[in-house]
Amino acid sequence: MTDFLIIVLAGFLAGALNAVAGGGTFITFPALVFLGVPTIAANASATLAALPGYIGSAWAFRHDMRREGSLSFAAILGVSVLGGLIGAAMLIFTSDRAFTGIVPWLLLVSTLLFAVGPALTRRLKAMGIPAAGAGVSALVLGAVSIYGGYFNGGLGIMLLATFGLLGHSDLHGMNGLKNVLSAVLSLTSAVAFMAAGLIAWQAAAPMAIAATLGGYAGARLSRRISNLVYLRVFVVLVGLAMTVLFFLR
Repeated sequence: MTDFLIIVLAGFLAGALNAVAGGGTFITFPALVFLGVPTIAANASATLAALPGYIGSAWAFRHDMRREGSLSFAAILGVSVLGGLIGAAMLIFTSDRAFTGIVPWLLLVSTLLFAVGPALTRRLKAMGIPAAGAGVSALVLGAVSIYGGYFNGGLGIMLLATFGLLGHSDLHGMNGLKNVLSAVLSLTSAVAFMAAGLIAWQAAAPMAIAATLGGYAGARLSRRISNLVYLRVFVVLVGLAMTVLFFLR
């Protein structure tokens, strides 16, 4: 019962955080590892659990998305699916021992990106950097998609920064596209992880349901929050704490 409550609470908090500010993986992934799920299976299960929330958020922004930059929507989806499959395959063929050693560094990088991501996006926009061409855009987006297929932490912030670099400027549209690609990458990775038998279903299923409820509650709450600074600071502190714990394991 205690394990079930931890799973549900972690899923709900992660769903709410993803809807409001992002960083939900910093809650679900460590919770699964704490409950004894191997690190690779924990990462795969946390990716699956985040999927319903991403879909719901993408639907909420469906009217805001329009083409920007040099890649069509179909090209963006194609590159994302390919990158997600490559990243998922890399995780499947990574030993649990090796991934356990990589995890602290992934958490550190994703936490730092989460901390500086909004400032980086604003900086790129202020610098007026010309939009990248189709080839460069595909390479950059492909690299981020491979990361997202391998590890879900900090993906949203990396996507927003990437869109800014590729010439996107409409924040609502960028958020919508971020959620669509997060959903696509999570689904692509989850299918590969399911085929490889990496999903801890007893934990992932209730966590996904709780994350969906948390995402709905978080979306309603976000409309009433005018300043997300304190919430983002909280997420960064959680990420740093988890990073330290995994370095000490």
